[in-house]
Amino acid sequence: MTAAAPPCATPRHDWTRAEVEALFDLPLPELVFRAATVHRAVFDPTEIQLSQLLSVKTGGCAEDCGYCSQSAHFETGLKATRLLDAEAVIATAAEAKAGGAQRFCMGAAWRELKDRDVPKLAAMISGVKALGLETCATLGMLTAEQARALKAAGLDYYNHNLDTAPEDYARIVSTRTYQDRLDTLEHVREAGMAVCCGGIVGMGESRSHRAGLLQALANLPRHPESVPINALVPIAGTPLAGAAPVDALEFVRTIAVARLLCPQSVVRIAAGREGMSRETQALCFLAGANSIFVGGRLLTTPLPGEDADRALLDDLGLKPMTAREPAAAAAA
Repeated sequence: MTAAAPPCATPRHDWTRAEVEALFDLPLPELVFRAATVHRAVFDPTEIQLSQLLSVKTGGCAEDCGYCSQSAHFETGLKATRLLDAEAVIATAAEAKAGGAQRFCMGAAWRELKDRDVPKLAAMISGVKALGLETCATLGMLTAEQARALKAAGLDYYNHNLDTAPEDYARIVSTRTYQDRLDTLEHVREAGMAVCCGGIVGMGESRSHRAGLLQALANLPRHPESVPINALVPIAGTPLAGAAPVDALEFVRTIAVARLLCPQSVVRIAAGREGMSRETQALCFLAGANSIFVGGRLLTTPLPGEDADRALLDDLGLKPMTAREPAAAAAA
């Protein structure tokens, strides 16, 4: 497919950087139209998936990700905590479900999962699953054996973002490699779990880097079932604290290209939504986004809040998603 070809809802895994950059360069109305056309071919455009994310272990991470408030390398004022008890996590998940969440995600600030923590996490996962929620976790790097253990506990999705383009990655993180991330994604796939994988924009990257991130996601052996697109929330004390915000229309372009490259994936507006106007969010939904995080916080950064989200979705005539993602349902 070139920039002049009609949009297609059949996944491809051979995108070139030039093709992706050509999509970014389309006039915005044309780009959004193409993305909306693909979106409607796969999903109900009036439905939005609602997910909630809880930090089950905060701060003290050995990674040096330049955007992260939880890194032990930076002085951000965040107090490190121990892993929460399963009972507390399950109780929070029950509240999330009562508030309308359909998926509950558990995040721990670790470089990698330790075997000693697997039983406690398994208890969390199985308890949340028993509530009737889809389960997701983001716990850093995994071994193949750990991935199998999480799957056996009932974990549906594992989140492990690529963050940025391969050639831009070392500027953001030095404590692990791009290949480390790809290896974890392979372990997740081999264990039979669905993948949640996306990246962050607004970290001082170029448009070509944004194209490279989406190209890397689209050219994985299987597209991620969920693709979260985060807008950087600058955190005082981190190397990226002074990064300029990504332009709102450029964020919409990124959502639209993600929809075109990963037509059967749920595309989620993740971090940064609290700073977006209602109009920007509406444009993102028009361009193919069909998931948001709800609740008061996204790990350590703020979200708009339940009342604001309900008002936005009501005003747009959007409703909670009733079906599983096509790719995830096919893999089940």
